[in-house]
Amino acid sequence: MIWQQVFILRGLERCGKGIRSAPRDAIIADSATKESRGMGFGILRAMDSTGAVIGSALAYLLWRAGLDFRMIFLIAALLAVLSFIPLLKVKDIIRDPQVGLTLRLSLSSLSPGMKQFMIIASLFALANISYMFFILRAQQFFSGSMATGAPLLLYILFNVFYACFAVPSGIISDRMGRKNVLTAGYALFVVVCIGFAAVSSWPGLAALFMLYGLVFAMVDGAQSAFVSDLSRSEARGSALGFYYGAVGFASIFSGVIAGLLWQSHGAQITFIFGAFAATVATIGLLGMRNVEA
Repeated sequence: MIWQQVFILRGLERCGKGIRSAPRDAIIADSATKESRGMGFGILRAMDSTGAVIGSALAYLLWRAGLDFRMIFLIAALLAVLSFIPLLKVKDIIRDPQVGLTLRLSLSSLSPGMKQFMIIASLFALANISYMFFILRAQQFFSGSMATGAPLLLYILFNVFYACFAVPSGIISDRMGRKNVLTAGYALFVVVCIGFAAVSSWPGLAALFMLYGLVFAMVDGAQSAFVSDLSRSEARGSALGFYYGAVGFASIFSGVIAGLLWQSHGAQITFIFGAFAATVATIGLLGMRNVEA
């Protein structure tokens, strides 16, 4: 497979994520009260990460058994088809069509607090370089077959911590506020990036992957819940769509910038960039005042 094929396939995969994320989160937000929304998104992230743990462990075992990556991806595709089965049982909330017709796809329909947070979340997405850079950093500590196997095991460790702390983090955001949990998560990401820039041993690397999983547990669900809190119920799907569109574009620039920095200056500068951008996002979140929908 050549890089152009990877580029196209990866782009299609991201399109699929863009199509499914906003409607899925809108269904979850509508299915929970504001007081329990954080827990709802926490459960989603925990289940998603648990699937990632099982999937990664299965991929590792299949690789150890001698299967090549093409066969492993084929098995993953077959398993993905099974996800359609529980989706058939999901009940959607049908709204008055007259309400939907009055809405326009424009930024003016978003609340001031939502606009502020979308900018801040985009800054954090710029800082949140792809996890593949963390995997590449891990590969620098191993050689031979372990250069493939060890990073995969560390990725499993990351997802274990993500899954274990997603629900507690969601519950804490319900009780202590989304902004407080997000601020702590953003700040912890700064520490993680600095750690990845400075780490010099594999035990330190393992500890950083644990913290990296905790960051995602604190941030992912709380961000979706915060967006849901800051949007009107009749326009929640549109608000989530704008949010995912904004952070998606920021992620594109994040990947390009990180790749160029990695190629020209090495891993340390790449993670320092992530730490700097996350610091700016943290300061922006601390200064956020208007949080009404």
